[in-house]
Amino acid sequence: MCPQVFESVLVANRGEIASRITRTVRGLGLKAVAVHSDADADLPFVHEADEAVLIGPSAPAQSYLHARSVLEAARRHNARAVHPGYGFLAEDAGFARAVHAAGMAWVGPQPLTIARLGDKINARNLMKEAGVPVAPGVWEPVPDTETALEEAARIGYPVMVKAASGGGGIGMGVAHDEARLRAVYPAARSRAEMFFASADVLLERFVRGARHVEVQVIGRPDGSVVALGDRECSVQRRHQKIVEEGPAPGLPEALRARLHRAAVRAGEAVGYRGAGTVEFLIDPVTGEFYFVEMNARLQVEHPVTEMLTGLDLVEQQLRVAAGERVSFAGVRSRGHAIELRVYAEDPFRFAPRPGRIRVWEEPVGPGIRIDAGYAEGNSVTPYYDPLLAKLIVHGDTRDAALARARAAVAAFRIEGTLTTNLPFLAELLDNPEFVSGRYDTGIVGRMRPASN
Repeated sequence: MCPQVFESVLVANRGEIASRITRTVRGLGLKAVAVHSDADADLPFVHEADEAVLIGPSAPAQSYLHARSVLEAARRHNARAVHPGYGFLAEDAGFARAVHAAGMAWVGPQPLTIARLGDKINARNLMKEAGVPVAPGVWEPVPDTETALEEAARIGYPVMVKAASGGGGIGMGVAHDEARLRAVYPAARSRAEMFFASADVLLERFVRGARHVEVQVIGRPDGSVVALGDRECSVQRRHQKIVEEGPAPGLPEALRARLHRAAVRAGEAVGYRGAGTVEFLIDPVTGEFYFVEMNARLQVEHPVTEMLTGLDLVEQQLRVAAGERVSFAGVRSRGHAIELRVYAEDPFRFAPRPGRIRVWEEPVGPGIRIDAGYAEGNSVTPYYDPLLAKLIVHGDTRDAALARARAAVAAFRIEGTLTTNLPFLAELLDNPEFVSGRYDTGIVGRMRPASN
């Protein structure tokens, strides 16, 4: 049965994720309402929705981040639910509370859960209490440089300095010694305050040569939490993911099972509802793993899990939000899936390179999926993240998925005044370290030493 209790869903996002959510909403026979800024008026997601609302100028703070305008659009168009996607207002507990107060369903975890997980220090403390492994670090914000130096001496170098709020790798830096910490700490505080309106930062031990592996979970209305598999996310530039694959290659099955159990414990510890992701770092020397964060939303890389399981995670989110009973009996992972993020950026230094798209030709064929935010004739503006599309492939084996990915990247034509990272993705797919499956979070830095 479809979650008809909603009748209509407002999609509080843009680009590829707005298109992705709209596809499921309409497929369930519900009405999709899009919101958009001036800059995005001609993008595909606006035309794919049943109704579209202009909510403000191009600047995110005046449109997609302007909670009052988004909520007013939902009221005006009689939306019964709000799906935030990822980014923007997706992990804004205040906005989630406002949606509830307006009598609408929030397609995500409860506001209190978002608030508890949004503070990384609080999340570390919660996970430690729940028995989920956390890296040695601090248990409260680090207020000044001298305290940072004292804590780093206790934890042991190298240390990671992180913004306590927010995500996307913003406000993160690594210090290998005292001199470097004196530079990294104030920079992290400054960026944290600029982007997240909070200067709070934390310190934790930096794991050399770590793998970044995450587990997809869904918390059901009855209070149970289920793990739906894992994804390798170690291909990153400036702590931001570029390529994800699943299952994580070469992971011992005993370790994989421990990761999944820890992710379920994490979800249960905060009464999680809906789709979420628990992220871990794996120490290649000891084989131990540590909690990084829990993302209280749909992940950019959720199609990897969808390709492996055949599930529609957006549909599952809607059903959980509607209070429906959801069952995953018989669901299991099949084959191997890889997601490659196609950006409008320099393929060598990874700086944004927006512009107009004159040619857009997507690869087609079995085992290939494109989640796109743009089409031929559109312009990529400098106001938002330069993600153009996600190319997802599936194969019976990892080698088959790699072969399919190489062919798909070669067939993907995006031309115009913009620049894309497709050449980098093609290079990565032939990189011996990546092909072996034995890579870590330093792989991009080794391929592009000047980029990080």
